[in-house]
Amino acid sequence: DFELTQSYIIISDKKGGRKIMGLTIKEVSEKFNIPSETLRYYERVGVIPPVTRTASGIRNYQEEDLAWVENAKCFRAAGLSIEALIEYLKLYSEGNSTFQARLDLLNEQRAILLAQQKQLVETLDRLDYKISKYESAVKTGKLTWD
Repeated sequence: DFELTQSYIIISDKKGGRKIMGLTIKEVSEKFNIPSETLRYYERVGVIPPVTRTASGIRNYQEEDLAWVENAKCFRAAGLSIEALIEYLKLYSEGNSTFQARLDLLNEQRAILLAQQKQLVETLDRLDYKISKYESAVKTGKLTWD
């Protein structure tokens, strides 16, 4: 028997003992809706640190590994570049002396996202304007631009 908890598989043996195991790449792929190939790529290029492995070399995602995957997914969904994520991990791995550099990197990425957000708002405003004109045209039979 096994049960999937927040991030671990707990296996119960016939004697009532329990053993906690990490997640396989397939399970992580399903949990985060990220293709296995993407997870391997993230690890290979340095978006996430090397994943914990079993004695036989199989990826065995532990809580810390999952936190990095979740971080990468969140930042990628927000539009951060692979290069920015690689740089962040590089700085992180260099230790506490890089706090300022990490802060600067995150602030730079935030500024980029805010500029993108501004552009999206402007585009939505333009679309809303055009939609309202076409809604009026559907009702009146005339398309006017003022």
